[in-house]
Amino acid sequence: MMAISLRSRWAFLPLVLALGAVTLYFLRLSIGHEAQPFLEAPKPPDAPKGPVYKDIHREIVPPLPEYFPLAAKASSPADLPPVPSWNRPPKEHVPEATRLYIGFTRFWPLLQQAVVSYIAAGWPPEDIYVVENTGTMDANRRGLLTIQNPFYLDYHRLTALLGVNVVTTPSLQTFAQLQNFYLFEAINNNLTHYFWSHMDVAVHSHEDKQPFRSLYMNAVDVVRETQKPDYLVDESGHKKEWGIQFFAYDWLSLVNVKTFADLGGWDTMVGYYGTDCDMYARLSMNDYAQPVQDAGMIYDVTNSLEDLEVLYRRRPKKQEARDTRDRKAGSYNSTIPSPNKAYLESTEEDEKGGEGFKKLTATLEQIQQDKRDDKYRNSWQLRQNGGEGEPYYYDPDGFEKALQMTIEVGTKINEEKWGHRGCDIGAVGLKEGDQWRVEHDSTFD
Repeated sequence: MMAISLRSRWAFLPLVLALGAVTLYFLRLSIGHEAQPFLEAPKPPDAPKGPVYKDIHREIVPPLPEYFPLAAKASSPADLPPVPSWNRPPKEHVPEATRLYIGFTRFWPLLQQAVVSYIAAGWPPEDIYVVENTGTMDANRRGLLTIQNPFYLDYHRLTALLGVNVVTTPSLQTFAQLQNFYLFEAINNNLTHYFWSHMDVAVHSHEDKQPFRSLYMNAVDVVRETQKPDYLVDESGHKKEWGIQFFAYDWLSLVNVKTFADLGGWDTMVGYYGTDCDMYARLSMNDYAQPVQDAGMIYDVTNSLEDLEVLYRRRPKKQEARDTRDRKAGSYNSTIPSPNKAYLESTEEDEKGGEGFKKLTATLEQIQQDKRDDKYRNSWQLRQNGGEGEPYYYDPDGFEKALQMTIEVGTKINEEKWGHRGCDIGAVGLKEGDQWRVEHDSTFD
């Protein structure tokens, strides 16, 4: 038998090691498969078969009261109180255009109060244009929404009784888009200027000032002033153009159509808060004047007066005067079958600037203060949460949340546009043309 040398034995070592490694691999693989059932992680619980709903407890809001009972009973404009004699506009319209836009989205009582207060302060109803910005198409015109729906407005009362106009936007618009809609309407109607007002205001004339001018006629005087050849002409003969006239900031404003059009209108990328800062700053940067005027008392309010009849400034008639008036042939409204005839015949015009005026002023000042004291100054927008099942219904809580998100995005856009946080855009050295071109300033630190 041939003897195997030591060198030959070492030659087989790699083969032996390789066979051992293969054997060990398959042995471990076999053991792993047998033990796997004991190593598996526990199965997760079955996922829900549908969406998981939020735990929502919506507060039941009490039904809105009727804030203008006389209008609720009226069948024609003759059933409403007359405008106070000292506020009545001229029988023939003034030569100047005095169109007034009032935008509306939510909470009918405040819109109604704004409209009635402007009419009672002498503004011709035919010059008032309510811009219905509810996103409900023709639902209000057809009377398809109920009063608990946030987007409800009484189309019939506005047009047939109060005599104002209603223009409906094709879809829900932001504040900036609504401003450009006013501008668009003015351009299409060949207007050189127009007024606009917030819907959450109440107004009345300065009854206690002499010489007296109604709120409306004071506004007309401002229009006439802007049309004088020497308006805003300085000592050197340079004439400065104006952009907007403020009456209590922009709660009531007079807009120069050409100026706003030349600046490209409002920035619709900044939909709500901050868009006024942007617009008015750009006016200043382009050297357009923004005078402050005084037409009358204008209140920023959060609620409605309990009865809008007080805006017409009437009081119970004295017995002697009532008897004398009733005996006269053709006494006030005596031949009209009015559901409000008893009220109209038993009241008379109050004293201009008297106790009734003082009481009205004090009440509106308190309502304004209530708004200032409210942590959420626009809480009036949340006082209706009905309308489910009605045309174009939108969940009220969802609408408010989406609105706040949209406001936040618009604010951030304006900050990025100017590289600055805050409304003092023009006061920090920024100028026209700097939009979207500057780095963040220290307000971002």
